[in-house]
Amino acid sequence: MRNPRLLLTAAALLVVGLLTNHYLQKPPAPRFAPDLGTAAVHAPAEATRPAALPAFLPAEAARTIVLIQRGGPFPHRQDGTVFGNREQRLPQRPRGYYREYTVPTPGASNRGARRIITGGKPVETWYYTADHYQTFRSFSVPALEGTDEP
Repeated sequence: MRNPRLLLTAAALLVVGLLTNHYLQKPPAPRFAPDLGTAAVHAPAEATRPAALPAFLPAEAARTIVLIQRGGPFPHRQDGTVFGNREQRLPQRPRGYYREYTVPTPGASNRGARRIITGGKPVETWYYTADHYQTFRSFSVPALEGTDEP
């Protein structure tokens, strides 16, 4: 040991680096949203699908819509982020107007291509894309009991 002070400094820097890395890391996103305390969220998709939703929406969209209306928690960290509408396939609105949410794709190992895009806060417009923003279909959503969302 030529220089114990240098060894001690290196060890201290290593510990600080490890702690910094540990505390700055984002926790992994849960694969599924945590229990929301309602049987409807865990019931089969057919039971949770409001009758007023259009037939073109996949069954998994019903759960995503309920999560949007409740404000989360969402299964993907990207859910609720700004949708930029860069391809301008939706009506022009100020940046931040549109938000995107994942509609799960059964069997997919990633987020898949299906999304719901909402517009406004509170939500005034709803769009669905099954092909990762290539085409959109607008739809309406009935209000969720206990919320002001339409």
